Amino acid sequence: MRPTPRNAFAASACAVAALAAVSLPVTPAAAAPPAAPVAAACTPAQVVTNGGFESGTSPWTQSSTSVITNRAGQTAHGGTSFAWLNGVGSTHTDTLSQSVTIPSGCSSATLTFWLHIDTAETTSSTAYDKLTAKIGSTTLATYSNLNKAAGYVQKSFDVSSFAGQTVNVAFTGTEDSSLQTSFVLDDIALNTSGDTTPPADSTRTPAAPSYTVSLSSNTSGTVWTGHESAVFTNASSTALSEVYLRLWDNYHGTCSAMPITVSNVTGGTAGALSVGCTALKVTLATPLAQGQTATIGFDLGITVPSGADRFGYDGAFSFIGNALPVLAVKDGAGWHLDPYTNNGESFYSLAADFKVTLDHPTSLLVPATGASVDTPGSSGRTVTTATASKVRDFAWAAGPFTKISGTSAAGTPVNVYSVSGISSSDAQSMLTTAKTAVDAHAARFGAYPYGELDAVIDNNFWFGGMEYPGFVLDLVSTTALTHEIGHQWWYGIVGDDEYTSPWLDEAFTDYATDLALNKTGTNCWNSVSWASTAEKITNSMAYWDAHSSRYSTVVYGYGKCALHDLRRLIGDTAMTKLLKDYATSHWYGVSTTAEFKAAAQAATTTDLTSFWTTHRIDG
Repeated sequence: MRPTPRNAFAASACAVAALAAVSLPVTPAAAAPPAAPVAAACTPAQVVTNGGFESGTSPWTQSSTSVITNRAGQTAHGGTSFAWLNGVGSTHTDTLSQSVTIPSGCSSATLTFWLHIDTAETTSSTAYDKLTAKIGSTTLATYSNLNKAAGYVQKSFDVSSFAGQTVNVAFTGTEDSSLQTSFVLDDIALNTSGDTTPPADSTRTPAAPSYTVSLSSNTSGTVWTGHESAVFTNASSTALSEVYLRLWDNYHGTCSAMPITVSNVTGGTAGALSVGCTALKVTLATPLAQGQTATIGFDLGITVPSGADRFGYDGAFSFIGNALPVLAVKDGAGWHLDPYTNNGESFYSLAADFKVTLDHPTSLLVPATGASVDTPGSSGRTVTTATASKVRDFAWAAGPFTKISGTSAAGTPVNVYSVSGISSSDAQSMLTTAKTAVDAHAARFGAYPYGELDAVIDNNFWFGGMEYPGFVLDLVSTTALTHEIGHQWWYGIVGDDEYTSPWLDEAFTDYATDLALNKTGTNCWNSVSWASTAEKITNSMAYWDAHSSRYSTVVYGYGKCALHDLRRLIGDTAMTKLLKDYATSHWYGVSTTAEFKAAAQAATTTDLTSFWTTHRIDG
């Protein structure tokens, strides 16, 4: 995100853009398997090719040329093409398959696909027509005319046991002699990753949080009420007697009129609010020893304020970022209870699982973090259930958006939600940008692990753009959207303490944006001019809040230029491998400046001491 005040945004953005005006080509990000200490044998990857069928038929094998199609009668889940098996209405068999190699050393492999079934069969008890999904010789599931549904449903299977093997992913559809059943497949993906548990660090706790949330909205989507619970484990050798909930969006109100209210706490005793009512201490019923797990629960109220903000509403459209209370982190420095900053981000959280149920009027579309499934609710209402694994926080929006969808070449479903006033051509342009960007970043740093990606577009955003896992807010801007999608890796997958070390997400993301847009920052360090001896790339948000006019220039501009200079110093190949290995070794974990400096030094025989000093990278 680049949240500078509106009157400063254009100037700071232009300054950084000027630093990025370069022309040298970037070395492709085809790197050897990483040699990082964690998950070294596995580079996260998506191994199904052309899973959205948007690139023709290769490398799929189909029983007839009509299986992969865009013909009328069915629609794609994303893009324009899909695989249509059967639907003939007479005795018929269709097949679709692709050979894939699941890398060895990957502890997690998940096959997903979207399936739509419609049928002319009227029975409610007999499976006349069937679709079988297999990997290798193993049958994963069988579906039939009894599983008909109005829209697509995502299916997911753990296929980790096939690591190190080359196997066929295959679908076989059969029909009997009468009454058609169509099995329509789209957006097939097989994602692998190495260490699916965040890298162990006993100083960071509470660990492995899991949040379950159920909320219901008013007719406009501006007020949400319900319940949230959080399950967590104490990773520290020190007993945990309390936790803190961060109620970040109370920054947008007052302590006497809080947008986020927590009441009826169970599993502990609520204490006083602090840090501008953005932190709530909960004393646990019993102190947790290392390895023990506890649960707290509470009633939750959310009132969205007016304003086109990361938490606010713009006309009929609500944007609801950082509204769900999340657990603060305690590490070697103690509890992190930093204040909210509107100049950047304060958010420091560990990878968590979320299951969020959102009950809302059917007239409102509700894009959200994670994979979403809509089901009918009470009269005139829809229940959106969003599930996300290993994400740092959760965001959603609500409004009468215009939605368009597609699938990236590597198989990531992408949805663009536009407010009124965004032209269809601009929306299509942003869809194209999003598909290109997610694949470009994935090729360099590891496969995108969060299923679908939602981009919400509103040109009234004063801050430019904002990132959440699987969900971004943005203007109509190729550069800004490519940047926010880059945050899926740098802050999302590779986390950091954003208040203490904002350069670890913003500079790395702006560097990744340059690479995705074929820019290399040639000579950009020549434009560096420090405002004072105290100014450093690695300064915290406490410093930048006091020197806000320099935040974007130094953290984004000088930060990415320093990374370009590091690449030129150690070489393109070494830099490419460094970042991919570093992402893999910190997958779902937390990065620090000291760890990155150590990894960079290990990647080269050149002594980097003077480099860090010259570029003012401390830590």
